[in-house]
Amino acid sequence: MTKEIEPHVPLLPLRGMLVFPTMVLHLDVGRDQSVQALEQAMLTDNFIFLTTQKDVSVDLPEQEDIYEMGTLTKVKQMLKLPNGTIRVLVEGISRAKLQSFINKDTYLAATLELLEDEVEIDVEIQALMRTMLEYFEQYIKLSKKISAETFAAVADIEEPGRMADIIASHLPLKLQDKQAILEIVNVKERLGEVIEIIHNEREVLNLEKKIGQRVKQSMERTQKEYYLREQMKAIQKELGDKEGKTAEIVELTEKIKEAKMPEHAEKTALKELDRYEKIPATSAESSVIRNYIDWLVSLPWANATKEDLNIHKAEKILERDHYGLEKVKERVLEYLAVQQLTKSLRSPILCLAGPPGVGKTSLARSIAESMGRNFVRISLGGVRDESEIRGHRRTYVGAMPGRIIQGMKKAGTNNPVFLLDEIDKMSNDFRGDPSSAMLEVLDPSQNSTFSDHYIEETFDLSKVMFVATANDLGTIPGPLRDRMEIITIPGYTELEKIHIGKDHLLSRQIDEHGLKKGQLQIKDEAMKHLVRYYTREAGVRELERQLASICRKAAKIIVSGDRKRVIVTEKSLEELLGKKRYSYGQAEVEDQVGVATGLAYTSVGGDTLQIEVSLSPGKGKLVLTGKLGDVMKESAQAAFSYVRSKAEELKLDKDFHETCDVHIHVPEGAVPKDGPSAGITIATALVSALTGQPIKKEVGMTGEITLRGRVLPIGGLKEKSLSAHRAGLTTIILPKENEKDIDDIPESVRNDLTFIPVAHMDEVLESALVGE
Repeated sequence: MTKEIEPHVPLLPLRGMLVFPTMVLHLDVGRDQSVQALEQAMLTDNFIFLTTQKDVSVDLPEQEDIYEMGTLTKVKQMLKLPNGTIRVLVEGISRAKLQSFINKDTYLAATLELLEDEVEIDVEIQALMRTMLEYFEQYIKLSKKISAETFAAVADIEEPGRMADIIASHLPLKLQDKQAILEIVNVKERLGEVIEIIHNEREVLNLEKKIGQRVKQSMERTQKEYYLREQMKAIQKELGDKEGKTAEIVELTEKIKEAKMPEHAEKTALKELDRYEKIPATSAESSVIRNYIDWLVSLPWANATKEDLNIHKAEKILERDHYGLEKVKERVLEYLAVQQLTKSLRSPILCLAGPPGVGKTSLARSIAESMGRNFVRISLGGVRDESEIRGHRRTYVGAMPGRIIQGMKKAGTNNPVFLLDEIDKMSNDFRGDPSSAMLEVLDPSQNSTFSDHYIEETFDLSKVMFVATANDLGTIPGPLRDRMEIITIPGYTELEKIHIGKDHLLSRQIDEHGLKKGQLQIKDEAMKHLVRYYTREAGVRELERQLASICRKAAKIIVSGDRKRVIVTEKSLEELLGKKRYSYGQAEVEDQVGVATGLAYTSVGGDTLQIEVSLSPGKGKLVLTGKLGDVMKESAQAAFSYVRSKAEELKLDKDFHETCDVHIHVPEGAVPKDGPSAGITIATALVSALTGQPIKKEVGMTGEITLRGRVLPIGGLKEKSLSAHRAGLTTIILPKENEKDIDDIPESVRNDLTFIPVAHMDEVLESALVGE
């Protein structure tokens, strides 16, 4: 039987709880909206509708946020608490269904449909009630959380619907399950649902009891073992027996004292040792604590190398091991000089940036030797987990410190030269960004208190001299790059490679291949030929491989008895290593129209670049070929726009861009090319093709062009100049702002070249084209 009630009843949404009819309980109300609803109820007939929120995190619920079925209750008592909340006593009257939801200005209200229990007490209902009471009694005996008085009170209830509600309110059910029972209006269905729930809960309690008994037996066995071990320790102590864990504790205590840790670290180590002593050896935590203590005592907290700050000795070592690299050597010697004067300078963070094989790693070793410090190297290539740098927390299985702390342990001193190899090869993923963790390591103002997740105690890295190496600075994040002093090693010139091969690499390879001095000799011209035509790299790794190949072939010749001594000349080089592998760009034999020589800077040094322009009848289409990158394509577009804007001054047909197609091609189409420095070369080739004026064969050029014809600066002038010299060019056109870089070019090359600094495209054309 149902009936409508009027007027609107104030609505109070409940968070995390539910009220059944006939229940009397206290509620604490704190939300302004709910307080206003209560006050409205007190002003009218004390009736208020309680329904449960679907999501407890919603502060201002709407109709979709609450269940339609709730309970009409009567407010019995209301008390304001000192903290501002209101404690209210309510009594459930009847199930009620939300008909309409009214959101007034200060409180919520609802129109309700009251629902009475649908029941006819017959034999089946009585059987269900008895079964439910029996199950509930068994549940109480197993649970022991509900008193016997509660059961007695429930047993006295005669209404089946009310009995089901009261029992459901005492069961540890989820809110959704209680709501499902509240929404069952048919009493027979409700009794069946509650019986099924009590039966399930009873089975769970039986299972919990069995598990509890097993755990208790295990605990009793563990306690017995602990008691016996304590007895054994006492007996060992009386007998003066130092074997077993007692001797181990004494040994570890001595190690902790000898490690000369800071006070905070020593305190932690002794505390962990005390825990280790009390925990049984069979416990999994025992090995975790032991490993942690071992790491603490093995770190060089106070062990430092006494530096040998002899600047002359350091200079000799650097000169002995490395040819060239003057700027790097000068920077290291400056640091040593200042260190010798102050004794307290914080170590710099140097980053040696350059192509592979230029000697970055070996230079770091030489720095360590010249300073008399220990050397340690870690490779960061492919590291993508922040824990690799900071370590894993000890809660994880197989936890260990990060690579920085591992490196310090390996170094054995707190002031080594620490090489961070391939710092540009770090990446990141969902496990964190290791480059962000490196910020603390490489900041002199922070690394004195470096914190590793595994060690937890702060470790002083301020005395460490960090040296990083990188191939590509572009992949290093800005904040990390800002913390390092970048020293660029652009690569070796051809002359430097010849010296390195002759003075360093050859003697090493002769020794490694078991040859004796005098059994193998490489003439100077052969070494030059080897560098020029059998290697193409910025470093010297390929050169060393080729020298190793010559040594192997020489060893075979000597062992076979053909000759006792092998002398390698320019002619015999081809017999040993085969045909030439590489050919460098050469200057044109004669002046040509529409072909300009550009200078390029690649990862393996400099090279020359022929840029060709061809014209054909058409509709002004601009075609770019030669596997050009986006930047180079844009330079070509800018050069074309510049030539169009200067058509009248250059005495070109003003409609040339509508009557002919322009094809710009850079040979070696399979090789990717990119960069802005080909701008003036493309523009010169365009003007030459359009005017018919040849370009001087001996001129090479480099520079970025703007739409107004300005020439902007470029990079890699030293390498470009060396490639021009090698190709037989005699004149180089370069941007005016790069004039300062001419001093970096080796004197022997500089003397053979003529440099023409230009600021505008007009000056380029004046110097590059034959005739007016």
